[in-house]
Amino acid sequence: MHRVAADPLDQLRTRTSAKWRMYDPDVLPLPVAEMDYPLAEPIAEALHAAIRRSDTGYHSGSRPVADAFAPFAAARLGWEPDPARITSTADVSMGIVEVLRRVIRPGDGVVIDPPIYPPFFDLVTEAGGTVVEVPLAGGIDEGWSLDLDGVDAAFAAGARAMVLCNPHNPVGLAHPRDQLAALAEIAARHGATIVSDEVHGPLSQPDSPYVPFLTVSDAAREHGIAVTAASKAFNLAGLKAAMIVTASERGDAVRDALPYEVEWRMSQFGSIASVAAFRHGGHWLDGVIASIDDNRRLLADLLEDELPGVRYRMPQAGYLAWLDLSVLGWGDDPAAVALERARVALAEGPKFGTDAGRGHARLNLACSPEVLSEAITRIADARTSVVE
Repeated sequence: MHRVAADPLDQLRTRTSAKWRMYDPDVLPLPVAEMDYPLAEPIAEALHAAIRRSDTGYHSGSRPVADAFAPFAAARLGWEPDPARITSTADVSMGIVEVLRRVIRPGDGVVIDPPIYPPFFDLVTEAGGTVVEVPLAGGIDEGWSLDLDGVDAAFAAGARAMVLCNPHNPVGLAHPRDQLAALAEIAARHGATIVSDEVHGPLSQPDSPYVPFLTVSDAAREHGIAVTAASKAFNLAGLKAAMIVTASERGDAVRDALPYEVEWRMSQFGSIASVAAFRHGGHWLDGVIASIDDNRRLLADLLEDELPGVRYRMPQAGYLAWLDLSVLGWGDDPAAVALERARVALAEGPKFGTDAGRGHARLNLACSPEVLSEAITRIADARTSVVE
């Protein structure tokens, strides 16, 4: 399997995106979910061609991206979405908020499962809902799973929706089909809606493929709405393009009720890049997945050699590693100490849920092996200097 090599560090530091402008130049930035790999050539060429023809107006609606996504999803994800049931929007977070606004009333409970992507807390309240936390069951040692009994109880107590992260950020869990099917049955029994964020799906590893929620059962299709994009798999977050996908008349009614402007918030460059990614980016994506696989295994070895006692479970999908750094004795937010003492930036664990994230941090694996190795060495050196 071919690999995609990350750009050199000096070249990366010329980028102006958040990852490379939030910290001082001596910091290794590994918190923000951006990849260090060069843009896939078919995407770069499509964008250059658009510039050459001054094609910088409004995008032309949902169908170009939907028509490109459908065969990509069928070939790579085992999912056959109907392009007519896809509505474009600017990004996955925006799509989640707009869907929630249609399926809950102000004040209704919305379930999330910490440790969870921190914006989920804000997306629920932005949509007018009340956050109901049902933490994942299990943990790093035994593996995680959905707390189905907890979700059932939350719906029974009045929650009307759940924002599912599938695959799960930050733990990298590709939820198994039987758990997703059981979740769909629970939602059906309570008349609730599952809004499934599937943006990390194309980055699942071959030994643990992700299961699109809308494929698992009739109940999932009836009570589920997926929101996804090329943005995470192809590193296109800045181009603003996402899709809201349904598979039932109930779901269609939600899409049909979306404000007119929701569809037109996708950017023209986002549309062009997404079409190129879905139609021509598969070879590049395979190489990125292989490189991430190398790094997730390298991280296990580095921790064993340099930071024994730090707990880590290799992610099944995505390029984010959830680390239990409690053994370092760096308090509830070890990322703050790592930044100060090691000049390594990690995502702060407590932001993923105070209880679930205490003593933890999230690390971005989509970098060169050299940067990953340097980061762990810096943290190990910082730990040793404090002990001495």
